Amino acid sequence: MQAPQLDYRLPEFGLSLAYKPTEFTQVNAGVNRVLVKRAVDLLDPQPGERVGDLFCGLGNFSLPIAARGAHVVGMEGAPSLVKRAESNARANGLEKLAGFVSHDLYTDAEGALARLGRVDKLLIDPPRDGAMEICKAMPEPGPSRIVYVSCSPSTLARDAGVLVNVKGYRLAAAGRVNMFPHTGHVESIALFVR
Repeated sequence: MQAPQLDYRLPEFGLSLAYKPTEFTQVNAGVNRVLVKRAVDLLDPQPGERVGDLFCGLGNFSLPIAARGAHVVGMEGAPSLVKRAESNARANGLEKLAGFVSHDLYTDAEGALARLGRVDKLLIDPPRDGAMEICKAMPEPGPSRIVYVSCSPSTLARDAGVLVNVKGYRLAAAGRVNMFPHTGHVESIALFVR
C-alpha cells in the first residue's frame, strides 16, 4: 500500500503544494498561511512584473506571487526542491508564470544574481545563516522592493544593515509571526524599498 501524497494548502491563493517528509516545509501550516499572505502583500507583486524568489524551496512564496500574476524566477540550492517547485507549479497551473533554477546562493552570490537577471521585486527567505553575500552582491539600482523573511532576527538585522547602509534601501516595514509558539523563535519579515 502506497502512502498518501502529503500536501499543504494556501487557500488565499487557491494553491496546494505537495512535499515529501524529507523536504523542508514550515512546521505550522496555519501560521505559514499568515506568513505567506503578509509577505506577498508587502511585496505587492503586479501582473507583468518580474519577481525573484531566493531560497525558494518548494515554492512556498513563488507560487503565491505567480498566482497574483507576476512572472517569478525561484532560485534554490537543492536540485530536489527545484524539481518539487516545478512540479507544484504544474499541478497548480502556474508553469507559465513560475520558473525555477538550481544555484548555490552561498558560494556564488554574484553568479546567482547574474543568473537571476533584472527583477522588479525580490523576496529572500534564507536559512538561519541569512543572506549576507546576496545582500552585498545586490546590483545597482536593484529591485524597487525587497521582502526579507527570516527565522533569525540577528542575521536579518545584520543583512538589513547592508541593504540600508551600503545599498541605499530604506526599511519601510517590519514585523514578526509567531511560527513556534512557546519558544524563543520567531519568523521576522522586513520590507526594504528604494
